[in-house]
Amino acid sequence: MGPIDPGQLLDLYRQGLFPMADGDDIFVHDPDPRAVFPLDQLHPNARMRRAFRATGFHHTIDRAFPAVITGCADRTETWISPAFVEAYTALHRMGHALSVETWAGEELVGGIYGVRLGRAFFGESMFSRQPNASTMAFHHLAQWLREEDFLLFDTQYANDHTRRLGAVEISRSEFQRLLGLALAG
Repeated sequence: MGPIDPGQLLDLYRQGLFPMADGDDIFVHDPDPRAVFPLDQLHPNARMRRAFRATGFHHTIDRAFPAVITGCADRTETWISPAFVEAYTALHRMGHALSVETWAGEELVGGIYGVRLGRAFFGESMFSRQPNASTMAFHHLAQWLREEDFLLFDTQYANDHTRRLGAVEISRSEFQRLLGLALAG
């Protein structure tokens, strides 16, 4: 697989589409239903808040984007090919990709990254090297998105993990409506 053009990636996201790699092949996805995280409902419960406090972890935003995307790709099966790492890192340099990092001291132990356009955030992947590290990054991101007045937090597909975090499914047409509002300002 050759280079992936960051401008083409942004065009896909503006249309509500997203790419994934399978080996050397790139596929564009447009699921119906679409999974999103309702930002106003994303709050860790009391047990999780206690667990977060007990870890002593701290968080940063955009301090280690290349390490986060590499951490997300470091698994047996992944859609994040080296070409995707390069393309999303270029999006980060352009200001269109964001990472949230979870640290234990100076060690990166978890994180999440995605693409931001207007008031829409497209969550791409997360990783954890210690229990709750990625969940903490997720909740830190959700809080930041609320503070920055984002309207849409896309997670593309629902699965057991994203449902536990609060993902809900909406129709493609409802997703497109929300995306239009988020991109308009």
